[in-house]
Amino acid sequence: MATESHKARTGAECVIEGIERAGVKTVFGLPGGAVLDIFARLYHAPFEFILSRHEQGATHMADGYARATGKVGCCIVTSGPGATNTVTGLATANMDGIPLVCITGQVPLNMIGNDAFQEADTVGITRAVTKHNFLVRNVDDLPRIMAEAFHIASTGKPGPVVIDVPKDIQRASTKVPPPKAVCLRGYKPVLDGHPKQIARLAEAINRSQRPIFYVGGGVIAGDASAELTALARKAMIPVTTTLMGLGAFPETDPLSLRMLGMHGSVAANMAVSHCDLLVSIGARFDDRVTGKISEFAPRAIKAHIDIDPSAIDKSVQTDIPVVGHVKRVLRCLLEMVEPRQRTEWLDQVSKWRDKHPFTYNRKTSDMLPQYVIEQVYEISGGNAIIVTDVGQHQMWAAHFYKYTKPRTFLSSGGLGTMGFGLPAAIGAQAARRDALVVVLAGDGSIQMNFQEMVVAVEHRLPVKVVILNNGYLGMVRQWQEMFYKREYSMSRLGLTHRTPVEHISPPPGHTYLPDFVKLAEAHGALGLRVTEKKDAPKTLRKALETDGPVVVDCVVKSDENVYPMVPPGASLMEMVQSMA
Repeated sequence: MATESHKARTGAECVIEGIERAGVKTVFGLPGGAVLDIFARLYHAPFEFILSRHEQGATHMADGYARATGKVGCCIVTSGPGATNTVTGLATANMDGIPLVCITGQVPLNMIGNDAFQEADTVGITRAVTKHNFLVRNVDDLPRIMAEAFHIASTGKPGPVVIDVPKDIQRASTKVPPPKAVCLRGYKPVLDGHPKQIARLAEAINRSQRPIFYVGGGVIAGDASAELTALARKAMIPVTTTLMGLGAFPETDPLSLRMLGMHGSVAANMAVSHCDLLVSIGARFDDRVTGKISEFAPRAIKAHIDIDPSAIDKSVQTDIPVVGHVKRVLRCLLEMVEPRQRTEWLDQVSKWRDKHPFTYNRKTSDMLPQYVIEQVYEISGGNAIIVTDVGQHQMWAAHFYKYTKPRTFLSSGGLGTMGFGLPAAIGAQAARRDALVVVLAGDGSIQMNFQEMVVAVEHRLPVKVVILNNGYLGMVRQWQEMFYKREYSMSRLGLTHRTPVEHISPPPGHTYLPDFVKLAEAHGALGLRVTEKKDAPKTLRKALETDGPVVVDCVVKSDENVYPMVPPGASLMEMVQSMA
């Protein structure tokens, strides 16, 4: 007689079994004809399922769940348009190294290639935007594939994995049990860094006079914030982070230089340009960080710690590469690196930081977007999970909210996906029910997936959406102002492309396009609007203290720019700092 694990199960049951065995608590998605057998089993599943209103939204929800917890996010969608709608979400997760498993339905095996109803080559389409993908051709393979997918997604450099399950495979039966362990030939991520390379790096750190740690999202993915903080404090080394690395090192620490790169702090960019040793820890030398590569950290020995060997020397040649899990490598360095004071270097860094902080015109009576974000920081006590869309508000969120813990800043970094914020926040709130989750969005980006607000209402997920409404696609407008002769082509929302920048706030009787307050109310959420600076603190406090989803439409000055800014193709030393 077969044991419980060897009982006959349908492919659909194997999918549910695989998700349960992976420890996923919440799954997101949208049903359709090609996954009805899976959804029939979902009705009895031991985990929560949240119905999105668009498959892109479902993918971002799973992504937000993963970013907020470090666990693998999961979504289930149907074939054809259901699967193709996930591509942007998959690419977002892939660029940022987010663990995700996306299960897609597919037409029966014998119909593949015949242009059947709602057929698409999901494996072919998603190959370029996933870490790995599977087309299940035999139901006996499905228990193994489910286990392998979650293993691949969560190990090495994390990333999204697609499992494409034909309808006949979902209905077929198997007695093959799930594997007790996953062992993939040819896939063996290196966890322990080479001892000689780690020793070389430790020696370089000990010898250096002007070192800097350049930290990316790999420190957060590798759960290595504690080790990083201990090492930086022991050796007294300044720390700068990428956008994806925000929260990896407490920004309230005197060693913090905040973010570097195109919209990074002056202190961080100056320190990188003058350091004698730059240690990249879980960062990939992205073009938004380096600026002109030939002039990036020109005086420095460059070291790179990364679990992904393909990231080494991809864009910047390094002198001391260390391939390994960042947590393990940092633990080794912590034992080998000597305590140091580095008074002269830290004094210089402090002067840069004190002279050139992130700032804006605090004396104006206009309601500026930076002021709104500072108020969110003050009212939340710095204890919120901040989720952003993409654009100017994303950079201001990096400048004017200080992050002290990992997994408290969630944003689409590598792909820069507008529409990410709201669904990702829903996923984060579903994972962390007691946390304060705040979306910082622009009036352009929030419209891309606003339909998901009803999901927050239905599931009583009290996300707070703060819209910085400047009437523009703000970052596009800024670039048009700086580099395209102020020809605001198609960047003004609701008006023609030739309309000049003329209003700081809407005139009396102005019709809001769209009216975000009414839109929030139509979805069952509380809608608030603030147009005056003096009203912002009390309105934001009401929003953050309300028990339920809230949308706050903050009508801000329309032509505010993000500074500092390194122009494209320029070096970090060529920052534009003018507030004019």
